[in-house]
Amino acid sequence: MPASTVVQALPFTGAQLDRADELRADPGRVAATAKSSEARLVAAGLGDVALESGKPRLLRVPADGRLDPSTAILLGLEAGVPLFGVDLEALGESERGELLAGARRATLREAGMELSRPEGGLAAYASALLNWHRTHRFCANCGARTVIVDAGLERRCESCGAHHFPRTDPVVIMLVEHEDRILMGSRSGAPEGRYSVLAGFVSPGETPEDAVIREVWEEARIEVHDPAYVAAQPWPFPASLMLGFEAVGAGGEPVIGDGELDDVRWFPRQDVAAASRGEAWFQLPGEVSIARTLIERWLARAP
Repeated sequence: MPASTVVQALPFTGAQLDRADELRADPGRVAATAKSSEARLVAAGLGDVALESGKPRLLRVPADGRLDPSTAILLGLEAGVPLFGVDLEALGESERGELLAGARRATLREAGMELSRPEGGLAAYASALLNWHRTHRFCANCGARTVIVDAGLERRCESCGAHHFPRTDPVVIMLVEHEDRILMGSRSGAPEGRYSVLAGFVSPGETPEDAVIREVWEEARIEVHDPAYVAAQPWPFPASLMLGFEAVGAGGEPVIGDGELDDVRWFPRQDVAAASRGEAWFQLPGEVSIARTLIERWLARAP
């Protein structure tokens, strides 16, 4: 495989926040911080975040007594300013309207393209953490309600004592090359004509490199070798970590394997370049994704 090309900064990376381990370990300090005049709220909903009106910046609203210290979710400290996450879906209509007065809601994909790296990283972190709390109110062990501890970085079951922590699902996403062509597929349910490099979750007991080889075979019946790590991207849909790889394909005609794809084929460089310019019959993934970064990186290494 040709020499590497430098990976540009990816959306949703670069959060510059002190996670405040010492503060969150002291419930008394957390309660006082939640009630302080310095506390600010960062709001996110199902797949979107609140931005300042007319500015590429996440909304930060004074807490003003809105926080219940026992359920406050501390994101961390930003230059000493405490930031707390608030779930827009958990608010009543009037409370939500008051919080968002003068603000605008943007999808995470829109925010990822619009925001700076630190702001985009904060958006990904807040969205993923709030989504985890939204979907883990009950214990997976016994079914009882869980309570928030460690200022939001843990939920604990008071019935059976189980500890639950926010999870991140590792996903491999790989650009497979063979004779100046790359392997791409159209996933079931994707917009018509949208093709992307292949991807899949890392299974228990599996390395990312093994997952690359397995996923390409399962989805396209193509053998690959020499998987090489390129870069990673937090992907808050809802809480994945995309591990970008390149690998060398052994050639052959791809065949739809496990049913996750509607179509899979090799694409020659000239066709991929045309698609990058918006001049082809098919579309590439959006620029917010690491998939597009892997493709553009390959195009930049033109032989």
